[in-house]
Amino acid sequence: MPQLIKEEWLHGVVSLLVRLVEAAAAIVIFSGAAVGFVLFVIAAVRGQRTRSFERIRLTLGRFLALGLEFQLGSDLLRTAVAPSWQQIGQLAAVAAIRTALNYFLGREIREEQRQEQLPEAKREQEAGRERASDTLRGPALSGRGEGESHPPPAH
Repeated sequence: MPQLIKEEWLHGVVSLLVRLVEAAAAIVIFSGAAVGFVLFVIAAVRGQRTRSFERIRLTLGRFLALGLEFQLGSDLLRTAVAPSWQQIGQLAAVAAIRTALNYFLGREIREEQRQEQLPEAKREQEAGRERASDTLRGPALSGRGEGESHPPPAH
């Protein structure tokens, strides 16, 4: 059967694609680092602490996870044309390491998102209780008339 596409040409095309995907991964990771650094500097200048740093880590983690996915894609492309057993073994090792990193990074991102949402949910729950309490007491019992926001007079 005659070859429609020469293997050397296919290797050249795949090699170019690998370099493009690796460049995309590098750009994504660098962009994430730059965004994270800028956010860190802004938070430090404003004197913000724990909460803003967690958000910065979450943002950086998302960029890193995406960059790792691109890297894994480039590894897969690299072995797409007539891979040797050594290349397959190397791909398996690298893929396992990157997949594990991505898994734990994703788990940490989800945990931080959950931790971030807990205080918000708690604040919303407390605000809901206050509104319900005010509704149950009514304007006469709360000491305020309709539309008034001043405290009741002291006796």
